[in-house]
Amino acid sequence: MKRFNFLFALFTVSVLVLNACQMAPSVPTGSEAPQPQTLVVWDQFHRDVEGKVMDTLNAEFEAAHPGVKIERVVKVLDDLKITLPLALTQADGPDVAQVNQGRNDMGSMVEGGLLLPLNKYVTQFNWGKVVSVSVAKRNSFTTDGKTFGQGEVFGVSPTAEVVGVYYNKSMFKEHGWDVPTTFEDFEALLAEIKAAGITPISFGSLDGWPAIHEYSAIQHLLVSMEYIDNFVYGINNASFDIPENKQAAEILLDWVKAGYFSDGFAGIGYDDGNLLFKSGKGAMTITGSWLAGELLAGTDQEFGFFLLPPYSGKSALAIGGVGIPFSIRATTTKADLAAEYLDWMISPRAAELWAESGMVPAIELPADSRVDMSGLFGDTMRAWNEINKNNVVGHYIDWATPTFYDASVAELQKLLGELTTPAEFTAALDKVYQDYLATIK
Repeated sequence: MKRFNFLFALFTVSVLVLNACQMAPSVPTGSEAPQPQTLVVWDQFHRDVEGKVMDTLNAEFEAAHPGVKIERVVKVLDDLKITLPLALTQADGPDVAQVNQGRNDMGSMVEGGLLLPLNKYVTQFNWGKVVSVSVAKRNSFTTDGKTFGQGEVFGVSPTAEVVGVYYNKSMFKEHGWDVPTTFEDFEALLAEIKAAGITPISFGSLDGWPAIHEYSAIQHLLVSMEYIDNFVYGINNASFDIPENKQAAEILLDWVKAGYFSDGFAGIGYDDGNLLFKSGKGAMTITGSWLAGELLAGTDQEFGFFLLPPYSGKSALAIGGVGIPFSIRATTTKADLAAEYLDWMISPRAAELWAESGMVPAIELPADSRVDMSGLFGDTMRAWNEINKNNVVGHYIDWATPTFYDASVAELQKLLGELTTPAEFTAALDKVYQDYLATIK
C-alpha cells in the first residue's frame, strides 16, 4: 500500500468535509451551539464495500449537522428481521432502521403501530420527484397494515435492485461462450458448460432465501406483470397454484437433476457460494445487483451481468425494485432529524457514492457524475434502466403474505431435495396464500 504525505492526507480530509457541508442539507444558524443529539440507525449493509458507503454518508451528515452523532448498528438481514420489531417498541430503540418490504416485515410493523407514516415528509422534501409512484407503492401500506401498495409511504430506499445472471467473462472468452439472448439458448449453454466439466451455476441454498430468487427468476419469464402485481398485493383473487408457477418449479428441479448447481449446494451459504463464483469455481451465478461491488475488487477474474433472457419471441419480467428502505420509529422524539437523514440517503451525493461502490442507486445520478459506466457496474445499471423503462420490474414473491417467506424457504428446500413434486410445491404455497387472503377479506 502506498504511503501518503501527512499534509496531503490532511488536505484531502478537509476537502471531503467541505464538500459534505456544501452538498448536505442546510443547517440552522444561531448564536447558541446546537444541543448534542444521537440518532440511532440500524442498517444491514454489513459487507465491506457497502459499509464504507454508509460510514461516509454518516460522517458527512454529521459534518453538516453540528452536535449530531450517528450511532450506527449493523446487522445481517436475518438478525435484523428478528430483532427489529421488539427494538422498535423501546424508548432507546433505533430512530431509523432498514425495514424489509412486504407484509411479513413492513406490513406487520405498520399494523403494530411501530413505523412513522412519511407522507408529510414526501411533500416537505419533494421525494415525489426522485421516487416514482410504482417504486413508492412497494414501500406503502394503509395504516392498519392490511393493504399493501396503497396508503402511506413508510420507507425510502437508497438503492435499486435487479436479479439476473453474473457470468465469468474470462471463462466465457476462454471457452468461446456467448451471452445467450433466449432462454432456450441459456439452457443449451448450461448443458455445454456442464459437459466442459465446469459448474454452470454457483449456488448455495443453506440460508434459504437465495432459493426464492433462483425459482422466481425462472417464474418471471413465464408470468405477466398483471399476475405478479395481483399476487404480491393480494388482489383480484390471485392464486399461486397456476400452470406457469408449476412449470417454473419443474425447470428448477430439472436443473438440480442435471447437476447445474454447485455440488452440495444445500449445505453452502450465500456468501460462500459467491466466493466460489468469485474464485472461478463456477461459470455463472443468479443473484441481485447488490453483489456487483463485491466482484469489482480482490480478484483476477473479469465479470459481467445480463438479465435472464426470455423465451424466443416473448418478453419477460425480471425480479427487481428497490433495496431495503429506511424507515422511522413511530415513537422517536427526533422525527424531523430522522426525516432529514432519510432525505440525505436519497440525495445526489448518496447516489454517486452507491454508484461508485458498484451498487445501483434508486435515484438518477447527478448530471455531472463521473462514475465509470463501463464494465460490470454499467451492465447492472443498464439492466435496471431496461426493466424500469419497459415497466417489467417484477416482485420478490415472499412479500405476498406475512408467512410466505418462511413457507417458500421450507417448500423450496423440499423441492430442491427432490422430496416433493412441482404440483405439491405450488399447492402447498397456494394454501398458505389463500389462508392469508381469507384473513384480510
